[in-house]
Amino acid sequence: MSNAALGLTMLGLIIVVILMGFPTAFTLMGLGMFFGFIAFYDPAQHWLDNRIFDLMVQRAFGAMTNETLLSIPLFVLMGYIMERGALVDRMFHAVQLAFRRVPGSLAVATLVICTFWGIASGLVGAVVVLMGVIAMRPMLNAGYDTRLAAGVITAGGTLGILIPPSVMIIVYAAVAGQSVVKLYAAAMFPGFFLAFLYLVYVIGWALLQPKVAPKLPPELQRADVSPWVAHLAATYSPRLLPALLMALISPGRALSAGIDGVKASWWLLLRNLGSALTPLLFAAVTLGTVWWYMVIYTQQNEVPEPQTMEQVQQAQSAESPSADSSDLAEPPAESGLQEPTSLDGGLQEPPGSATSKDALQEPPGAASGVMAGPRDSDPPKGAHGDSLQTLGESAAPAHAATVPPSFYTGFWITVAFTLALLFWYYRALDAEQFEILRMLVSSVLPLGTLTLVVLGVILFGITTATESAAVGAAGAFLMAWHARTLNFKKIKEAVFLTAKTTAMVCWLFVGSALFSAVFAILGGQALVEQWVMSLNLSSLQFLLLSQAIIFILGWPLEWTEIIVIFVPIFLPLLAHFQIDPLLFGVLVFVNLQAAFLSPPVAMSAFYLKGVSPPHVTLNQIFAGMMPYMLIVILCMVLMYLWPQLTLWLPHFLYD
Repeated sequence: MSNAALGLTMLGLIIVVILMGFPTAFTLMGLGMFFGFIAFYDPAQHWLDNRIFDLMVQRAFGAMTNETLLSIPLFVLMGYIMERGALVDRMFHAVQLAFRRVPGSLAVATLVICTFWGIASGLVGAVVVLMGVIAMRPMLNAGYDTRLAAGVITAGGTLGILIPPSVMIIVYAAVAGQSVVKLYAAAMFPGFFLAFLYLVYVIGWALLQPKVAPKLPPELQRADVSPWVAHLAATYSPRLLPALLMALISPGRALSAGIDGVKASWWLLLRNLGSALTPLLFAAVTLGTVWWYMVIYTQQNEVPEPQTMEQVQQAQSAESPSADSSDLAEPPAESGLQEPTSLDGGLQEPPGSATSKDALQEPPGAASGVMAGPRDSDPPKGAHGDSLQTLGESAAPAHAATVPPSFYTGFWITVAFTLALLFWYYRALDAEQFEILRMLVSSVLPLGTLTLVVLGVILFGITTATESAAVGAAGAFLMAWHARTLNFKKIKEAVFLTAKTTAMVCWLFVGSALFSAVFAILGGQALVEQWVMSLNLSSLQFLLLSQAIIFILGWPLEWTEIIVIFVPIFLPLLAHFQIDPLLFGVLVFVNLQAAFLSPPVAMSAFYLKGVSPPHVTLNQIFAGMMPYMLIVILCMVLMYLWPQLTLWLPHFLYD
């Protein structure tokens, strides 16, 4: 057999062997070793002198020293700690009461909690199982259609792998040699947009067919009002915000006596006032952050350092562009070592190989040609920062334009609209609404604050992705400790599961690095490229072909296998078809949502079946998941028609 035929054979065998149930990582390494031994075999030398052994060691070393993978165990540990230590049941009850007047309130609350909890943990199986235990029986007991209940849990539970911080994005960044930070920014809007489409579908179905989501009885729509809050409302004002303010000004009646064992105090008044002011504080912090970033932070980056007349004359007479000077500021050797090494082995190939063969030994995802196309148009700062950002380094924004006048107009319109909403909300803040707000503050606010901090410090370039993951893991420990739901047994389980998941991902990278290198050496990558080029496809046709292949592969395979084995085959072709790797990557992320929702391997269905009542069948779960697959395809179409949905945020922050 020719080398190209051997390459295609090993590509076909990997699918067959994985479907037979063999572990993916060791299957990749075994096939890579076997076919690599054939590729390097020289009858004139002893079989132990085969260079496949050197290649295996070098690829394993490159994968293990890849700093991009450092954030994976930290983010996974954060997810497992919060899964075992946080109070999701209280959060679900509070969100359900907050959406009690929305059609299908239980399903809407389930989708919101799945999205929110999935963002914080990033673990699809954990979210689906947890929400299946908490939300499945209440929805079925309330008369909800089984398909609606199953679909909203399985579809909502998969969003955590798409919306940052996501392990899948980190894996793709290491495979494709892209910036983790830019991929996080690119996936932000599409992830929330897909969740919004799910929400529209659930509410629309409940409006068109009310019998699939009956209204809850009145007793399930009321929040229990504590006697102290009821006394406060009866004494001062039925509106709780004025009542709390008047109690602080004239505390005599509020502090005179205890009610049902609750002794009123200044601390109790201040704590409840803080809970009541949480929406106002949240709006103020959000708008203030936007103002600080746009008007203060970015403008400070634009202020040039003072230059002498001699420096100005030297700059004007220089023939090289400013980008060259910035590139020279970083030692070439260091920048070379900072690229992901799991699949980048140009300097690690066995000595003595021919130059042409060295070029073929570059793994498909790490070839320099993939990076050159889209990054040629990047500004000097962005191009200089890509090597750092690939390892999760923070990307400090460097805008060249001043703040547009339209920003000030839009900002003050937003401020006016926000104040109007707050005024309307506080007018309706009675004792019952206040109790719901207190439940939201106690259950949702800690997790929401931790998630916003973890994402904010990454996107604003304050910390690297790895440092942010460490902050998130530490915050998860503190949150679980404060909730008094974490013990040594749960910590041991979380650490064990983190080690298990991390080992699986790292072994996958070792096997993928060896497999892709041997596949390229045999000419398989070149053969695929020649075949695609011979089709004379347009950019749209190539995008449709690649995404259709990934969509079909998502039926029998897991997302890890698709990203580390098959996605790198398409990456070297992106530059030829002028497709932005960021856009392609986010399309793959959204596409792989269907891998969790498509039979026969749809793991979300099996996770939910394991915790559902016996009368819920797999066919009912699959039927509930099917509409969400169509929504995923619709989201991908909209992303292609409106690419700024994906590319605006990373370009705005980092270019």
